[in-house]
Amino acid sequence: MAEDYQKYLSPRTLAKLEGLELRARHVVEGYVSGMHRSPYHGFSVEFAEHREYVHGDDLRYLDWKLFGRTDKFYLKQYEDETNLICYLLLDTSESMRYQSDPELLSKLEYGQCAAASLAWLVLSQQDAAGLATFDSQVKSLVRPACSASQLKQIIHAIDTVTSEAKTELGPILHDLAERFRRRGIVVLFSDLFDDPRSLLAGVKHLRHRRHDVVVFHLLDPAEMEFPFDGMTLFKGMEQTVETTADAPSLRKAYLEELGRFVDTIRKGCREHQADYRLIRTDASLDEALVEYLASRSRRHGVGT
Repeated sequence: MAEDYQKYLSPRTLAKLEGLELRARHVVEGYVSGMHRSPYHGFSVEFAEHREYVHGDDLRYLDWKLFGRTDKFYLKQYEDETNLICYLLLDTSESMRYQSDPELLSKLEYGQCAAASLAWLVLSQQDAAGLATFDSQVKSLVRPACSASQLKQIIHAIDTVTSEAKTELGPILHDLAERFRRRGIVVLFSDLFDDPRSLLAGVKHLRHRRHDVVVFHLLDPAEMEFPFDGMTLFKGMEQTVETTADAPSLRKAYLEELGRFVDTIRKGCREHQADYRLIRTDASLDEALVEYLASRSRRHGVGT
């Protein structure tokens, strides 16, 4: 497990993130007093939900009646005991494996490191982090928790992903919007190679459920610059065919289409009040995360 931590958590990145916070842009459920703003001021403590017990949890909150019925351990959670919740969504579809330069991380590897780093940050704030990995369907789901063992579970899920199927972002976001019963911050890591209308409909659904949505759009530098020369074999990913074409004759049309694609998603996210950030995989991960978190803090302040 120590090797997994070293693989996804760079000491340099963690050092840069130390002292920063992932704060809420909108008022969402479950914030404790202090750093976060709670919509439940003046209310009595009320039961919120159950979650499965994991090693290291406080045994005082075990629901023994539920154990008697199910033979499984569950903890009771209450409104004022649930901190900010961060749901990390990692696209593991086949196109995320693209890597134009062996010296760079693939989009999937970049997303894995970014998700692990934000999980570490959220848990270090004593908030709750969870993870969903997906391609055309949800592949794994780590329920949000703030226990001592949560980072280990998240990194294990990150480390065991496969990338074989195509992306179906819209249906996935609709599915997860219904699964995430408690409102929180939803952070998506993906190359977003899907129908923008379907994707944005999923973002709209998450916002309708009162989640705070952050979209990290991960692209390889070759996908952004199209630096290919001469006759080039383009190998299809996500069940598309291979084709040979004269790259220079395609460059202008490709870059224009990419520009329209990115602009549509950026404008759609703005319309639905979701944060959008385009990140190249040749960008320093620590600098990209620090810059985003600092700008988010400046723009929105604490829990506003």
